[in-house]
Amino acid sequence: MNTTANEPAKSSRRRRKHSDDFKAQAVAACRHAGVSIAAIALANGVNANLLRRWILDADQLPTERRVQTIAGAPVAASFIPVPLAERAAPPDIRIELRRGATTISVTWPTSAAADCAAWMRELLR
Repeated sequence: MNTTANEPAKSSRRRRKHSDDFKAQAVAACRHAGVSIAAIALANGVNANLLRRWILDADQLPTERRVQTIAGAPVAASFIPVPLAERAAPPDIRIELRRGATTISVTWPTSAAADCAAWMRELLR
């Protein structure tokens, strides 16, 4: 006796459609350091594999079309180099040695750092 119906069962599940804005927000959430894609997918109610595909699709877009939204404001996803101010080297190396009540201060120019290291090696022998 066969208890299964000969007709295919009608599925009550339908394919969901997500807006581009929703996808962009989910992808932007995954871009933060230390964030789990699976955790973001679970929090947004989507499958982790689907979210991974959205990330790959977003990476394949041309740079000028790749836009993320952070706190509702669009932010370009491309890398923007920021010039940093040059750090000035300290003018000299200062070493202070104490032994009992005696203190010796030595100052070396940074241009002669190798000579200072050699002197320290000899001193500490």
